[in-house]
Amino acid sequence: MDVQSAKFSLGQVVKHRLFPFRGVIFDVDPVFANTDEWWLSIPEGVRPSKDQPFYHLLAENEQSCYVAYVSEQNLLLDDSGEPVGHPGAAEMFAQFSGGEYRLRHQAAH
Repeated sequence: MDVQSAKFSLGQVVKHRLFPFRGVIFDVDPVFANTDEWWLSIPEGVRPSKDQPFYHLLAENEQSCYVAYVSEQNLLLDDSGEPVGHPGAAEMFAQFSGGEYRLRHQAAH
């Protein structure tokens, strides 16, 4: 599987299907690329399959901002139209428009 078969793309704002957080995608792994320790720390009943895209998010919830690593099966498109409050978003992305961010190197095009 390659990144082009991923459901979501860089700059899209997404939300977690089960937990109350949202974020902007800044990287995609075509399949699981984290540690087995991290994967095994997820309760077995909700542990995602490793053979799907995993997304790196600049994430936020009501308490904090952080980086999250989330399987495709656990993400939904965020249709709020609101930008993400993570301070890293302004460093990595040039603008927010139409519910999506544009990477700095794409903004000039």
